[in-house]
Amino acid sequence: MNDTVDKLVIFLAKRDGIDKLVKTFQYVSKLVHWQAESARPDVAHRAKQWEVASGLSRKAFRSGRFLTGFNAVRRNPGSTPTFRFLAVLANAGEMVYFFFDHFLWLSRIGVLDAKLARKMSFISAFGEAFGYIFFIISDFIVIREGRERERKLVTSMEKSEDAKEGIKKIRVDRVMRLMAVAANVADLVIAVADIEPNPFCNHAVTLGISGLVSAWAGWYRNWPS
Repeated sequence: MNDTVDKLVIFLAKRDGIDKLVKTFQYVSKLVHWQAESARPDVAHRAKQWEVASGLSRKAFRSGRFLTGFNAVRRNPGSTPTFRFLAVLANAGEMVYFFFDHFLWLSRIGVLDAKLARKMSFISAFGEAFGYIFFIISDFIVIREGRERERKLVTSMEKSEDAKEGIKKIRVDRVMRLMAVAANVADLVIAVADIEPNPFCNHAVTLGISGLVSAWAGWYRNWPS
């Protein structure tokens, strides 16, 4: 019990930890609003207020986050030209997303003209979707290469502790990357809902489930080991 509490404290001390918690609030309240809209208008109204407040809070927490993409490329550009190219595209998209998200937040809280919100939302979502596509591609490439390395270690005659440790690391990395893919695909659906509104992506259930998948996959990845 004490270990779990300690890990929760460490998790919530991180900016990403707080973001995933508030993101959970945001999309749970979206689903509650959808469920209660016809039968319980008072509950639906409160849920909508909670959703809006959570969304705006997350944007405030992410102030300056666009610099992380630049730092990621600068410090870890990738081991091969292909990965460097994918890293630049992925992080460039994410930088556009977080940078214009600042203006979206300011327009929604009334600091900037509210008419800017739609344009800022489109640009931010476009950058987000663009970046996630290349993050997903990169993760699938690494997963495939990891499976090849694991197969060689498993089929080899070598039974050393180093080989077993190598297999374990590959499998742990695969799980983490699959969680990243799940989160990025879910966030891609949410971004598409802003870029090109459609009945499927913009449905409250689709957005709610996508948001929770993204939040909980991120929760899993950021939870202290």
